[in-house]
Amino acid sequence: MIAKSIEKAEEFSCDAVIFPELALTGYPPEDLLLKPSFIDKNLEYIEKIKLLSENIVVICGFIGRENEIYNAAALMHDKKIVSVYNKQHLPNYSVFDEERYFQKGNRNKVFRIRDILVGVNICEDIYYCEGPAKIQAVYGGAQLIINISASPYHAGKIFEREKMLHTRATDCRACIVYVNLVGGQDELVFDGSSLIIDANGGILARCKPFEEDILVFDLDLEEIQSIRLKDSRYKSQRLELSRENIEIPEIIQVPLNNSISLNKARYSNKKIAGKSESISYEDLISCEEEEILDALILGTRDYLHKNGFNKAVIGLSGGVDSALTAVIASMALGSENVTGILMPSPFSSQSSIDDSVALVKNIKINSMKIPISEIYGSYLEILKGIFKSGEINLTKENIQARIRGNVLMALSNEFGWLVLSTGNKSETSVGYCTLYGDMAGGLSPIKDIYKTKVYALCDFINKKYNKIIPKNILTKVPSAELKPDQKDQDFLPPYDLLDKIIEAYIEEDMDFNYMVNNLGYPGETVKKVMHLIDISEYKRRQGSPGIKITNRAFGKDRRYPITNKFAE
Repeated sequence: MIAKSIEKAEEFSCDAVIFPELALTGYPPEDLLLKPSFIDKNLEYIEKIKLLSENIVVICGFIGRENEIYNAAALMHDKKIVSVYNKQHLPNYSVFDEERYFQKGNRNKVFRIRDILVGVNICEDIYYCEGPAKIQAVYGGAQLIINISASPYHAGKIFEREKMLHTRATDCRACIVYVNLVGGQDELVFDGSSLIIDANGGILARCKPFEEDILVFDLDLEEIQSIRLKDSRYKSQRLELSRENIEIPEIIQVPLNNSISLNKARYSNKKIAGKSESISYEDLISCEEEEILDALILGTRDYLHKNGFNKAVIGLSGGVDSALTAVIASMALGSENVTGILMPSPFSSQSSIDDSVALVKNIKINSMKIPISEIYGSYLEILKGIFKSGEINLTKENIQARIRGNVLMALSNEFGWLVLSTGNKSETSVGYCTLYGDMAGGLSPIKDIYKTKVYALCDFINKKYNKIIPKNILTKVPSAELKPDQKDQDFLPPYDLLDKIIEAYIEEDMDFNYMVNNLGYPGETVKKVMHLIDISEYKRRQGSPGIKITNRAFGKDRRYPITNKFAE
């Protein structure tokens, strides 16, 4: 992929082609970084890439090794590695563990390419107002800052990132080329959304979010010197840096070998190629629901394809969660590669069966009907001497869920389909799910989606795709249908309140007193929800991975011990 992109860039007579952070290895490599053979293979391939740089500057993220290992960017030209920049700010929060593996870099470099001074840094480096970008631009004179990044998505992240880049461009009075990774990696989705920003903070061009893109841009940097001369703040920053005894960045000459194409207008601030025809994000993504849906589709597609699966199977209950999961799978993989399984029990309503059949027809996926009543009856007969009573209790409810899980896993084994589990964040937070039952699966696409957001996503899908989710699925009272007249609200508070409490407790780390006294949530409900979340950690730890969408997802984003006695 890197080789083909370099070839494409050369066709456009580009001076430079830029790839994201750790593009060569993928991000995050995690404990692969503890394998010397992995580091060696990465170094073998960076040597191969440098041989493609005869007539173009290639900047690519890789693992550098200088006694220790570094999250690094290689600048290559004329079949040589001209220089390597080592990342200085290593994130060690949320899903990031870079201090576990990498050493920090400590040197800033500026490259002179066609009389343009260019600074290169990596992801987290640009988030620091006093960081490498400022030193390179203000102290080193770089007119262009290139930041290669692997910044994972969560809802709202794209706007947060753009706001930060606007600030950094105006502070440094430099143009910023921000190149972000695209694709799914386990729970993480990288949205891309690469940008070119001018020295006044305005967006010159952008790549489409959630899609791989090659953006070719002819950049005019002549006005930057004029802007800096008129900006007293820029000049004062340079003086401040000199007083702090910060080392002046080394300037490295990069003489280009290629000749300028006569057909290509130079210094035009003109986009030459790229998928996005707009610099306005709102023209590409209409609302938060569309953004989240795109992230879920990309994450699901990449998880299956990168792990060797082409087809998925889903248990269809007639409920909103399995409906949304089926739609996501059909959009990610193609309807012909998705199979929905109807597994009615003695307590399944006819409307739920009808709704599932209608959904299958609307989204054109494959389907099978495998009733579980007979299997369930066999369990009851075999275990009747063990059960305390003949009543339908939690034990008997869970048997039904586990039978369905077994059926789905049997189909997975038989046909090589990946089982997609359908639990949402609201239910998995409080343990309203069955271990080895509806939690069974290889991926849980909506694991980080609150129930209220599930409904919002379904409403958006129906508006955009001609009401493909049957109306009754969205209007009926949620039920697991594991016993007569069962409703979710028999066990859980209303979802709009439940989701607010979970968000406050999980994502904001708010305590009981704050939620009750400041947010006005009912005390008994808050206490119950907090208790359910705490005691369900063992369940979540055994569930399938899910795509991170919120600011703080379960998994590596939130690490709590299963065994603990702390209670608020």
